Amino acid sequence: MRALVCEQTRGLEGLALKELRDPEPGACHVRIEVAAAGVNFADLLMLEGRYQERPPVPFVPGLEVAGTIDKVGAGAVLGGVEPGQRVLAFLDHGGFAEKTLARAEDVIPIPDEVDDVTAAGLAITYGTALGALSWRAQLLPGEVLLVHGAAGGVGLAAVEVGKAMGARVIATARGEARAALAAEHGADHALDSEDPELRTRIKDLTGGRGVDVVFDPVGGALFDLSLRVTAWEGRIVVVGFASGEIPQIPANLLLVKNIAALGFFWGSYRKHDPGRLRESFEQLFTWLDEGRIRPYVAQVLPLAQGQDALALLKERRSTGKVVVQVAAPPPSPGYRTAPPKLRGQARRRR
Repeated sequence: MRALVCEQTRGLEGLALKELRDPEPGACHVRIEVAAAGVNFADLLMLEGRYQERPPVPFVPGLEVAGTIDKVGAGAVLGGVEPGQRVLAFLDHGGFAEKTLARAEDVIPIPDEVDDVTAAGLAITYGTALGALSWRAQLLPGEVLLVHGAAGGVGLAAVEVGKAMGARVIATARGEARAALAAEHGADHALDSEDPELRTRIKDLTGGRGVDVVFDPVGGALFDLSLRVTAWEGRIVVVGFASGEIPQIPANLLLVKNIAALGFFWGSYRKHDPGRLRESFEQLFTWLDEGRIRPYVAQVLPLAQGQDALALLKERRSTGKVVVQVAAPPPSPGYRTAPPKLRGQARRRR
């Protein structure tokens, strides 16, 4: 099989497209013929040896895939999934390859009407948005949600999930064009994160009160701003540090306004609460079917250009989600050709 292999943890320079032997599933694992794989910021950290989990080199990066189960290892309990079925899967690594292994408990069936590219770009971003806003922040209908990095994959997902949960959403993104994209996906107010008056504008939009919940995958200066625009008893969910700067929290600001700063690492639920993680996809697929979320895949590149796909994230040239397409889409009757929003509208008209 072909695979994009990290031979040295030197970032993108350590990657090479290689021919490898097909992996064989061990106990409790399945093998998946990969159709598409999502690209994530965590992949870049792993390639640089800076991620929470550091596989020994050489390894194949890629944390989420969509494809078809083609072989099952001994003792694998599939729970309603069977060989030949289309699934999405969460991985420790190994997604940027024509075949990969996944734990049976990390495999979820894909509805027939959802295509592989959409499924591959859904798992981590929308799973993170839903988990952070529901499980950690406990966002309530009518509350004000501030989403930073709102034109990126996870930020755009948080905008849509926040709206689906009934929040009023203020989105920030770098530049007017990116802010406009967040508005197209449901943000009630979309602001340029580089605006020197950003703090004042957020305060004005909330009548001086501040926001109830902050979803922050950026860190750095935007986290510092968030502390000052969060309302009394507000919650800030720390999702990542795309800015490259990990903020130091002045605890006195948390104390004065009874603010809660909450960390959220979606991948940890695979170990600590896999049942809740799996159940969350029932909600996500329902919202997708209803047209309430519309995953935006901005770029789809072939496996041979996987390094370029990762570079789009590293250089912050991407919006929405970037997906590596490993296999051509099959000509199946249920294959979706219209955006989820159009499908939902068509259903309501009927």
